[in-house]
Amino acid sequence: MSIHQTPERDTFIQEAKDPTLYMPKKVTVKSLKQFKNRQQPFAMLTAYDYSTAKLLDDAGIETLLVGDSLAMTVLGHPNTLSVTVDEMLHHVKAVRRGTQRAFVIADMPFMSYHISKEESLRNAGRFIQEGGADAVKLEGATTETLELIERLSEIGIPVVGHLGLTPQALLNLGGYSMQAKTAHTAYKLIQEAQTLENAGCVALVLEMVPNEVAKIITERLDIPTVGIGAGPACDAQVLVIDDILGRYGGVNPSFVRRYAPVGELTQKAATQFRQDVIEHHFPHPEAESTPMEEGELFALQQMLDLHHGRLT
Repeated sequence: MSIHQTPERDTFIQEAKDPTLYMPKKVTVKSLKQFKNRQQPFAMLTAYDYSTAKLLDDAGIETLLVGDSLAMTVLGHPNTLSVTVDEMLHHVKAVRRGTQRAFVIADMPFMSYHISKEESLRNAGRFIQEGGADAVKLEGATTETLELIERLSEIGIPVVGHLGLTPQALLNLGGYSMQAKTAHTAYKLIQEAQTLENAGCVALVLEMVPNEVAKIITERLDIPTVGIGAGPACDAQVLVIDDILGRYGGVNPSFVRRYAPVGELTQKAATQFRQDVIEHHFPHPEAESTPMEEGELFALQQMLDLHHGRLT
């Protein structure tokens, strides 16, 4: 089917503004592949709670990532290494409850898939069975990771890969910096991307790699690539919700675009609320308060007078 053909009625949401756009009623692994085949970019944002997930789902965001970035943006840790499986599950469940259409991906946190294959399978299964996620995301392309991806794929758990800057390897990488900048490291990354696809990954996140490298990988793979600081050639783009809303000031990557000053507005609203409370401007005695009915107030006053103001 050409990208310009009108889609089948039972496959697409008919209210789509552009009838050429592929708009599945529920985004699935099959949908992700169809997005790539139709050369139709799709969006991914992080979400960590019910209300945000519902807003993003209603906005049409195709994929939601419950990222281990919540260790920093929600829990206040200096990096992503401290968050646990149970903490991640708590947020995955909340996002799932707020999502009807989007494809929900759960980040498997540091050390949740590194100790043994049995424990890794168990943790991944919890994100699907308990959390309701549609897929899990793993970082890297080590021999152990590839074997795990193959096994997860065999038992029906979709896996999203992650290459380039892998935050869980932050201590080895020495900080947040561009990866695959040389011909040698770029060639290695391209090879790793192919091995991840061969192992069974349904999509691949490319973080902080040069535009040209991301373009080569995107063109070579049959699965969609999701870029973050990896240029415009990727099949999809992902950003952290707190970054695009200005709610988190810990890190300010150059590839982030601020779409709304929600952080500034929140602080301004809180400052104004405090001032209104201090100056007795909130709550308004009529508009923002609930008085008793006149008869009930009179009866209460009589009861208090009868007992000389004392409650017995």
